[in-house]
Amino acid sequence: MTLAAVAGPGLRAGEAHAALRGVTRVFPPADRRQAPVHALGPVDLDLARGEFFAVVGPSGCGKSTLLEILAGLAAPTEGEVVFEGAPVRGSPPDGVGVVFQEDASFPWLTVWDNVAFGLRRAGTDAAETARRVDHALGFMGLAGFARAYPAQLSGGMRQRVCIARTLVLEPRLILLDEPFGALDQQTRLLMGDELLRLWRDTGATILLITHALDEAAMLSDRIGVMSARPGRFIDMVATGWPRERDSTIVADAAFGEVTARLWSSLRAESLKALGGER
Repeated sequence: MTLAAVAGPGLRAGEAHAALRGVTRVFPPADRRQAPVHALGPVDLDLARGEFFAVVGPSGCGKSTLLEILAGLAAPTEGEVVFEGAPVRGSPPDGVGVVFQEDASFPWLTVWDNVAFGLRRAGTDAAETARRVDHALGFMGLAGFARAYPAQLSGGMRQRVCIARTLVLEPRLILLDEPFGALDQQTRLLMGDELLRLWRDTGATILLITHALDEAAMLSDRIGVMSARPGRFIDMVATGWPRERDSTIVADAAFGEVTARLWSSLRAESLKALGGER
């Protein structure tokens, strides 16, 4: 058994792998003198099985809220979330993995034990745990650092540990919230190559939240552009890239056209978020 994504429940022809239907999120006020905060929506989104989808938008537009709702980590105020044909209610469904921007590795555990943590907590057989962890570390280029501690690794390597810890659970839907936000530009490009390789080899559906337009343009099949709060999709951009792509695509003339369209859609919304004029 390899890192290929575990087959989930069969979907009917044309059925989305994951979907948001009329989803909104309104946060109640901290006290009665304040108004509720309408953070998101209404939002509709269909993700095809095996698609790489990115979300960009101004700060505070509800991107992370959207991801948390899709992951089952937060409930929508209105609307419905569906994964593999079943409603998502109350908790993360089996088959969904999440990687956040913050370094979530446990500093007191080795790299190997960090990656094994979720499997051990789930009661996975020791031999199966070892097989999956060793394979994931090799896949992510961390085999030589299995007995190292997070403090001994670079930021990029620690983020690989977090991705590997999600990968061993063999998710069919991977949700990434600014996973490379703390890295320098060169490292981000190289980590993007690793992420594309992971996506191709597992066949997983990926949704990526990012502020970096070039990152969204390089990695994605489609990019959803969100408005200022309350966040709604105001543009959907299909990149048209081949599946066998990597960071060299940034030199393609069409890459500039994609990023220019993203910024054209996003500029006015970013000014709104900053309180400026169009």
